Amino acid sequence: MIVTRFAPSPTGPLHLGHAFSALTAADLAASSGGRFLLRIEDIDRSRARPEWERLIEEDLTWLGLDWPRPVMRQSDRLPVYHAALDRLWTSGLLYPCTCHRRDIEAAARAPQEGGEPVVGPDGIVYPGTCRHRHDRSGPMPYALPLRLDMAAAMQRVGDLTAAKEIGAAPVAPTEPSHMIDTIGDVVLSRRDMGTSYHLSVVVDDAAQAVTHVVRGADLSDATPIHLLLQRLLGLPAPIYLHHRLIRDEAGKRLAKRDDARAISAYRADGLGPSDIRRMVGL
Repeated sequence: MIVTRFAPSPTGPLHLGHAFSALTAADLAASSGGRFLLRIEDIDRSRARPEWERLIEEDLTWLGLDWPRPVMRQSDRLPVYHAALDRLWTSGLLYPCTCHRRDIEAAARAPQEGGEPVVGPDGIVYPGTCRHRHDRSGPMPYALPLRLDMAAAMQRVGDLTAAKEIGAAPVAPTEPSHMIDTIGDVVLSRRDMGTSYHLSVVVDDAAQAVTHVVRGADLSDATPIHLLLQRLLGLPAPIYLHHRLIRDEAGKRLAKRDDARAISAYRADGLGPSDIRRMVGL
């Protein structure tokens, strides 16, 4: 059975791009008698707001979507994420990092590095400053940011290019050199969250038995990271379907701050769900 999900963060109003993604995921599940799930990705507690979560449910219900209750919320699952982190820590694949963003940028732009810094899915590829600076033998330091040692991780799993779970949409290369040089040691636990997007989304997709991850093409570069974490944690890999992005008249992709294209604004103007489907090309 196909299981899809829509997993917004309650940090602002849903816009037309969210509507397209949610409707695409729901339509895929409905086409085969499958299940469509809503998940609230609220690990960023500094920005998540209950009123935005309520608006998400109102907008999706207005669009004609339905999902099982209760809804999974990431803020309820920190012990599960810590267990996954602990498994990676005891395998020697994580290390604490005390660098600030300005430190990373300065190190990446140092004269000996040469040229412009390489930018990956999480920004400037980490130069490895803390990789051998801190002790990895003791208990996992929950209070510090934790990075994945990408070279050690790729040595553990080998080449990911043979993964059969990748869907029809193009996915970035996954050979070891690409993962090390252009993605690097990504953060898997942030100081203020106790987890990260990459870790929590992988753990949650497995927990909810998601078979098809429907999301925007802007997240395709993160998919190799997720495939790697699934291999390291022994989790099943769903099929990834990266859809086109909804853009404004200038060709810029929509953001939550673009209130003029918020679903709630169209609702207030008297439009219906069929109008939204037409506007996003469904």
